Amino acid sequence: MNKITKETYINWYRDMLFWRKFEDKLAAVYIQQKVRGFLHLYNGQEAVLAGSLHAMDLTKDKMITAYRNHVQPIGMGEDPKRVMAELYGKVTGTSNGMGGSMHIFSKEHRFYGGHGIVGGQIPLGAGLAFGDKYKGNDAVTLCYFGDGAARQGSLHETFNMAMNWKLPVIFIVENNGYAMGTSVERTANHTDIWKLGLGYEMPCGPVDGMNPIKVAEAVDEAIQRARRGEGPTFLEMKTYRYRGHSMSDAQHYRTKDEVEEYRKIDPITQVLDIIKENNYATDEEIEAINKEVKASVKECEQFAEDSPYPETNQLFDMVYEQEDYPFIKSK
Repeated sequence: MNKITKETYINWYRDMLFWRKFEDKLAAVYIQQKVRGFLHLYNGQEAVLAGSLHAMDLTKDKMITAYRNHVQPIGMGEDPKRVMAELYGKVTGTSNGMGGSMHIFSKEHRFYGGHGIVGGQIPLGAGLAFGDKYKGNDAVTLCYFGDGAARQGSLHETFNMAMNWKLPVIFIVENNGYAMGTSVERTANHTDIWKLGLGYEMPCGPVDGMNPIKVAEAVDEAIQRARRGEGPTFLEMKTYRYRGHSMSDAQHYRTKDEVEEYRKIDPITQVLDIIKENNYATDEEIEAINKEVKASVKECEQFAEDSPYPETNQLFDMVYEQEDYPFIKSK
């Protein structure tokens, strides 16, 4: 794994702060009905992505996740302006405005969604890894899902195949404590989700998902194992989301005191504290980063606002390959 340096911490702070503020802006424009449909925010879980990216080789490794998927493609290299435009439903978006919040894709940057079906991405992640193994590529796929999706039957079928074929895939459950509004304690006879890997003799274990250092170390070990041809790993990232499951979530299932307790271990604050304790950046330099992030988010918003909506004919052009599709009738 690349060494964790002063620059690493500063980049982590800049990236995680940008992801947080980017989604804060999405929440604000959602209330204004500029973003429609569902909106699931990542606030609080940023360390999982930051640590994972540090361990990955972004020139070849792949990523796939569920519908809490706005900041992952940005981390993989996608232009955040295009991501915001996609949420606005604009033609300049990553899927020309046709995917929306839950279906962000960036094939160019090896980010394969963005999936609205709970757990649907788990077998797809194994499929991406199978493709790399079949073609002899030295690449690894990171497949993320939530604690609710860990209860899907497709997980067990996928785990079995992945171990049988020693696929280069890392399964990562982002356990933020609640599947929509149902606590982990109410979904199974055990709360240690990582133990599901034991039944398949898959290397597995828990990770502090609020600390990017711990995440980077665990993901790096799993990536190296996969590159050696030793197969998959299952990691349980113990994390927390500060906002509701989606924007329509009243959050009656948890207390404000619980949320505030977890805010004490905010991954952004943890990294900033290390920066200050080690004098990696002055107060002026930190403030400059804050202003840079604010300006970047504003630029994304302006780009989305100024971009046009798709033309009506795009509904057909992006669905049907055959140009003279016989079932399209003109008025």
